[in-house]
Amino acid sequence: DSLERMEILAGLEERFGGRFPEDILPDLETVHDVVAAVEKYLGTEVRKRKASPAEIPSEHYRIEEFPECVRMKQNLGMLDLTGLRNPFFNPLESVATNTTRLGGREVINFASYNYLGMSGDPKVSAAVKEAVDRYGSSASASRLVGGEKIIHEELEQEIVDFLGTESSLCLYGGHATNETVIGHLFGPGDLILHDGLAHNSIVQGCILSGARRRPFPHNDWKAADDLLREYRHEYRRVLIAIEGVYSMDGDIPDLPRFVEVAKRHKALIMIDEAHSFGAIGATGRGIAEHFGNVSRGDVDIWMGTLSKSLGSGGGFIAGSAALIEYLKYTAPGFVFSAAMTPPAAAAALASLRLLRAEPQRVARLQKNAALFLELATERALNTGMSCGTPVIPIILGNSVQCLQLSDAMLKQGINVLPILHPAVEETAARLRFFITSHHTEHQIRHTVDVLANEFERIRSESLSPLAKR
Repeated sequence: DSLERMEILAGLEERFGGRFPEDILPDLETVHDVVAAVEKYLGTEVRKRKASPAEIPSEHYRIEEFPECVRMKQNLGMLDLTGLRNPFFNPLESVATNTTRLGGREVINFASYNYLGMSGDPKVSAAVKEAVDRYGSSASASRLVGGEKIIHEELEQEIVDFLGTESSLCLYGGHATNETVIGHLFGPGDLILHDGLAHNSIVQGCILSGARRRPFPHNDWKAADDLLREYRHEYRRVLIAIEGVYSMDGDIPDLPRFVEVAKRHKALIMIDEAHSFGAIGATGRGIAEHFGNVSRGDVDIWMGTLSKSLGSGGGFIAGSAALIEYLKYTAPGFVFSAAMTPPAAAAALASLRLLRAEPQRVARLQKNAALFLELATERALNTGMSCGTPVIPIILGNSVQCLQLSDAMLKQGINVLPILHPAVEETAARLRFFITSHHTEHQIRHTVDVLANEFERIRSESLSPLAKR
C-alpha cells in the first residue's frame, strides 16, 4: 500500500543517501522499479560515500534536512500552490458533535467521531466534574506502583459486563494500546498477518514487536488462509490483526471467516474495535453482535478506544483473565505509564452506562449513516466500500479537488476534512465523513446536496491553478 511504499523509499534514501525525484514516487510499484531507481538516482551518492567515508551528510544530523521532513514540507507546499487554506489543525471553539464552532460561527460538523454524542452530554460532564473533585485531575502514578483508583476498576468491570469477556484493562491512549500490546505479546520468531488497510497503530505495534509482518489484501480472509497454509509451521506464535470497522473506508470484515481461519491454523486473532464499539450491532456491542454467531471466546484479543463512542480518551483490551493479568504486570505501556486520568475514566464510565440505558442512540446513529449513504449513492458520489457504518468516504481520486471541495464545503457552513496522498493513493484521495447520532435528517440532506453540487461545479470548471502550471 502507499504508506508501506513510502516507508520503504524513505528507508532507502536514509540508507544510501540522496533523494528520489518527487514525480517518480507514484510509479515505483515493483522491486524492479525500485532497484532501477536506486541505481539511477542514488548511485552517485553511494559512490560519493565510498570515496569519502568520513564525510557525514547534513541530512543525517540536521532535522530540517531529514528526507522525511523535506517530503512533508513538499506535501504541505501543495496547499500554497492551490491558494487554498490549510484544512488541518482547525481551532475549534466548542464541543464537537453534529455541530461545532469554527472561526466564530457554528458549522455542521462531520469531522468528529463523537458517534453517540457522549462528549458534551450533561450527564457525562457532571460525572467528570465529580471525579475531579474526588480524585483530582491526574492519576499521578502508574496503577502498578501508585495503587488503583476505584473508578478504574469500575470502568473495567463495566466493559466486561457490556462485552461478556472474562476481564479487561484500560490504558492511557488508544494508539499506544495497540503498540504496547502487539509489541509486547509477539517478537522475533513470530508472524503477524494484518489487513492491508490496518491502522497505523497496528503496524507500529508489529514493527515494535520485531515479528515478521505480512499484510494481506483488504478483507481477504482467503489470502490470509493461503499465507498460513504455506508459512504457519515456520513460526512460533501467529496473530491475525483486523478491525471491526475500517476508519478510512467504513467497511466491515467477514469476522466468522477470519475466526475459522485462525482456529484452523492455531493462530491468535485480534480485533481493533475503535470504530465499531458502540457503533455497530443492535446495542452497540460491536462486530461480534453485528454477526450474531461469533462468541467472545472466539477472539483472543478485543481492543477498543474510549475516545469515540464513549466520549473520553484512552484504549482498552478485553479478553481472557490470563491475558489481562499478564498485561497488567508486564505490558510496558501500562506498567511504565501513568494511569488514565480519573476525569477520562469517569467520562468513559458514565458514557458506557448511558449507552446501556439508551441503546436508541445506536439506532439513531445507524439510521443516520444509512440515510447519508443512500443519498450520496443517489447523487452518484463514490462512497467506496462503506456499508452503512458511521464512516463514509467520498472518493474523488484527486488531492487538489479534495482540498477545493473541503474549502467550498466550509464556506457553506459544513466542516469535513480531506484525506490526501500520500496518506492514501492519489486515486483514492477523498473527503471522509463521520456520522453521529445527533445529526438531523435536514443536516444530512442539506450536506449531501451541497456536496454533490459543489463537486460538480469543481469538476466542470477549468483545471486548478496547480494543474495549469
